[in-house]
Amino acid sequence: MTFPGRRPGEDVTALSDVDLTLASGDFVVVVGESGCGKTTLLNLMAGFSRPTSGRLLLNGEEIVGPGADRGVVFQRNALMPWLDVLANVELGLKLQGVSATERRAAAVRNLASVGLQDFHHHPVYQLSGGMQQRVGMARALTSDPEMLLMDEPLGALDALTRETSQELILDLWQASGKTVFFITHSVEEALFMATRLLVMSPRPGRLAASYDVDFSRRFLAERDARAVKSDAEFIALRERVLEHIRSGHVRDATDVGLRGGQDG
Repeated sequence: MTFPGRRPGEDVTALSDVDLTLASGDFVVVVGESGCGKTTLLNLMAGFSRPTSGRLLLNGEEIVGPGADRGVVFQRNALMPWLDVLANVELGLKLQGVSATERRAAAVRNLASVGLQDFHHHPVYQLSGGMQQRVGMARALTSDPEMLLMDEPLGALDALTRETSQELILDLWQASGKTVFFITHSVEEALFMATRLLVMSPRPGRLAASYDVDFSRRFLAERDARAVKSDAEFIALRERVLEHIRSGHVRDATDVGLRGGQDG
């Protein structure tokens, strides 16, 4: 993906030679330095922009624009301030022409799944940042997409709310079975939530490494996030990934494969 500059020769190559296949049901998390192209890649997957060269396919069909098969949760929640919580969550189905009864039932169900069953008619500006992000998640789930694209959805939250939200997202992922593509600047968050962790190089963004990890599944089985994050294996892999990002060393993504922190 190349963005044109103001003058000839000033074009900026944001992404180069990205070759990536996502498996259905995976929770894929991307980390890397600011400006490495993480959000550019997500925007291409969402259909908000088109690649300069190459193609993106979902179930064999080329992505040519936004679609109901991909739900997006933004870093800034992008809620409609003139609508209440329930109306915000219904919005996607309303735009698709779904009947009021059907879309209301779906919105009510998904608000309950994120713990907001008592806030249907609250203005969104009365909610905390964490609650607003939960409204955004419920809205994305209500359209029942095949894939959820999440661009640093927890980046603006305080530490305690962020940890609680991480656990909520993992529970939603487990219950829905959807494919998730998640961007974060936090390596700890990435390791905790991912089934597959991708490290991107500095611009032009390329896939520097891929790690298969199982800490999210450990949490879902044991329900003890502190035990997972304080495990020696978790800490060692966190330091390894941080060093990989700091070094800016680019390797072919197939060169690195880890399951539970062990070399594969």
